[in-house]
Amino acid sequence: MTAEPGDRRLFVTLGPQRYRVERPFGDFDRGRALVSDVACDSRGHVFVLLRLDPLVDAPADPVVELDPQGAFVRSFGAADILDAHMLAVDADDRVVVVDRDAHRLVFFGTDGRAMRTIGSPECPGEPFSHPSSVAFAADGSFYVADGYGTSRVQHFSAAGDLVGSFGRRGKAPGEFSTPHGVWVAADGRVLVTDRENDRLQVFSADGEPLDAWPDLPRAMDVWSAPDGSVFVTDQVPRLSRYDADGRLVGSCRPVLNGAHGIWGTADGTLFLAEVNPSRITRLTPV
Repeated sequence: MTAEPGDRRLFVTLGPQRYRVERPFGDFDRGRALVSDVACDSRGHVFVLLRLDPLVDAPADPVVELDPQGAFVRSFGAADILDAHMLAVDADDRVVVVDRDAHRLVFFGTDGRAMRTIGSPECPGEPFSHPSSVAFAADGSFYVADGYGTSRVQHFSAAGDLVGSFGRRGKAPGEFSTPHGVWVAADGRVLVTDRENDRLQVFSADGEPLDAWPDLPRAMDVWSAPDGSVFVTDQVPRLSRYDADGRLVGSCRPVLNGAHGIWGTADGTLFLAEVNPSRITRLTPV
């Protein structure tokens, strides 16, 4: 492909796959809050998470739903969320928001109404202390990066009962300095971006350290495709792709200052949540 004069399109590659860079993606007000995370449901709808300061800013819906083309569908959550940090969508298309400084998870039904909460603003440490991220396993259980206060990962059953936890503050295998992003791969391994230790750690489903992938300065978030490919954002800023065994496939620079969150769809499209500038970038395979 040869660019024509005046062609302002941008492309990046991750190994053999080339992507067109599209930004800003989505019809929503990017000026009223910071874009903090992004996730997609089974229909390809895109959920954008907006972060406000609950003690300074007026309440507003932190979750914005867009259709696959980026058109606004609805927003929700103003009465239920204080400090929106990250979110995930489970196998039943329910949205779960990590309400970081309120020390809780809030589960929303497909109607946008809050249906369950774990944790409380009044009770730090019961069970979370400034959690950062959540991810679901195939059996419906979920893992929470209890990142800022306790440097551990907690595992809950699909019913919301605590199964166990692993990790503590430190640099050794299995220890963390801000476990920031978490994902459960198709094979059941738990992937955790260990931000201030500049690495991604790989664990078994019950928390046994299996591997660590270095050279990821301030690793932010992780998403894994069904084929086992792993995508990690850092603050170089880079987006890196690995195979399932941790071999680097390729890296690129698709955003200006690093993506805080990442999610992908079945067709290979990737969405990146940027805090500054506050927006969503879409990477479309070509």
